Amino acid sequence: MAVIKVHNLGKRYRRYHSKWARLLDWILPYYSPKHTDHWVLRNLSFAVSAGEAVGIVGLNGAGKSTLLKLITGTGSPTEGHVQMNGTVAALLELGMGFHPDFTGRQNALTGLQLLGHSARESQRLLGAIVEFAEIGDYFDQPVRTYSSGMQIRLAFSVATAVRPDILIVDEALSVGDTYFQHKSFDRIRQFKNAGTTLLLVSHDKSAIQGICDRALLLHKGSILREGQPDSVFDLYNALIAENGGQVRSQNELGNGKTQTLSGTGAAVITRAELSTPDNGAPLEVLYVGQAAKLHLQIEIRECVEKLVMGYCIKDRLGQDVFGTNTFHTGDVLHDLQPGEKVTFDVFFPANLGEGSYSISTALTNAKDHLSTCYFWQDLHVIFEVINPDRPNFVGCNWMPPTQIKIGR
Repeated sequence: MAVIKVHNLGKRYRRYHSKWARLLDWILPYYSPKHTDHWVLRNLSFAVSAGEAVGIVGLNGAGKSTLLKLITGTGSPTEGHVQMNGTVAALLELGMGFHPDFTGRQNALTGLQLLGHSARESQRLLGAIVEFAEIGDYFDQPVRTYSSGMQIRLAFSVATAVRPDILIVDEALSVGDTYFQHKSFDRIRQFKNAGTTLLLVSHDKSAIQGICDRALLLHKGSILREGQPDSVFDLYNALIAENGGQVRSQNELGNGKTQTLSGTGAAVITRAELSTPDNGAPLEVLYVGQAAKLHLQIEIRECVEKLVMGYCIKDRLGQDVFGTNTFHTGDVLHDLQPGEKVTFDVFFPANLGEGSYSISTALTNAKDHLSTCYFWQDLHVIFEVINPDRPNFVGCNWMPPTQIKIGR
């Protein structure tokens, strides 16, 4: 059963070229309008089932925060409606709802009562909030004296003092320190395992992939793609890299995965193959620790001032295992002309755990794909790793101890 239903949702704002145009529009409503309509969201429809975790990603200005405000009721839609079933805890803007002159304790009590807890219940929950937030004596100091990290510690601790039916989290957690981020996501995972429905907005790929069952990609106020988190993030990365006339496409593969291709096309990878280092025999199955070679053939189609090749090995969930590029290794190529052919042979040991892996490849002009991306292809090479002769171990990396000393 769906606990969140969004139907034909839209949010429109009016833009005025001056304050006088706004006044004329107000006192003369029947004359020609003095404004233009700006739709932040339009025709959004989706549902989230009970216990499901859904990630929402998108470029800045895509409408993510506006969508969450409409879902939580802190904003009103221009059209469409949202149906919610169950108790809701939301963590949207940093410090939203806190009075700067009240202490952390006073704000926590107020926040708990706004969430529907009685005064007695709120007092009972304070101990757990103090323990989880770990802000010490600052709990009895005015919130205006808090750092942004301390504010998010208090806000998250209050919002999650009791497991809600629905938990909605915006980018607020990104300002916290690494320790508290891990602690917060552990609590979110516990809630999810206990049946809480989760909506998570984040630019953190590992957070979305590690927690969410599926993801939505918002672009210019509409849902551009909905599906597995890895394929949605692949398209999101292509949007980040988009520069003037960049070609972009997605292909459904037979294994249920979606392959994303993007780039200006000034340089393209025409062949990618995993093989043995010596005779170049193709490899689709590798042993743990086996030596391997990634062979790439590149065709230059336009003048390229600088060429950087990058690759990234990912696990079956699309999470990065290892990646690098020739900018970091000091092997940048310069002044390539149309028609030139270039090959790259990358040698590495497959120090990986058992499972399915893929290799994404990229051609850019700098240390990352945010400037100019000539070519980007996810799931370019897919291979399996098996363990026929190593001691049993868990994890995605083969990192055996060099020595174990035992003292008695």
